[in-house]
Amino acid sequence: MLVVDDQALIRAGTTAILESADDVEVVGEAADGAEAVAVCRERSPDVVLMDLRMPRVDGVTATAQLKKDPDPPHVLALTTFNDDQLMIDALSAGADGFLLKQMGPRDLLSAIRAVDGGASVVDTELSRRVLSRITDHGTSFPAAAERLGQLSEREREVLGHVGLGLNNAEIAQRLFMSVSTVKTYVSRTLSKLGLDNRVQAALLAHQLRLTPEE
Repeated sequence: MLVVDDQALIRAGTTAILESADDVEVVGEAADGAEAVAVCRERSPDVVLMDLRMPRVDGVTATAQLKKDPDPPHVLALTTFNDDQLMIDALSAGADGFLLKQMGPRDLLSAIRAVDGGASVVDTELSRRVLSRITDHGTSFPAAAERLGQLSEREREVLGHVGLGLNNAEIAQRLFMSVSTVKTYVSRTLSKLGLDNRVQAALLAHQLRLTPEE
């Protein structure tokens, strides 16, 4: 685990919370994006808790650089409630989720465990705001949008349900599939579209209005 924030007090407090858990090990801290990239490449953390607003090199730039590495870490972006555009930029750069800085220690630890297990984590209220904002704008993933024709009808259907924010078990229940089959469809869809994670897929589904009616 790597903690990235330009404020030393926040880094220290966050590290203390994380180290209180038996299953979380903090391997380092960083004060800006440039340091975060350097420490990641030296110590190979599984998860990076990335502040977005930092001097010199911000969290969005650092996330984009890390996601180009051969074996990139999972990145959880930390934001305040009014950073909608930064959230969109971070997710476009490959972040695996975004969380409010105001969240409690228990929720933070749960989010880190979920991301480390391969899930994408998005604060529910922030998700609604971001998806509402981007629906009427051009897609943040034009290359992926151009590849949409490569998807089968079933893959498009699964993508639409990913856009609703459903997990694999919920999609399986709605589409009468096994969870493993849904997982295969999601993985294949991400690969065909050239997307990094299901959060990006959800954003794309909303931007292209692929989500089914609730």
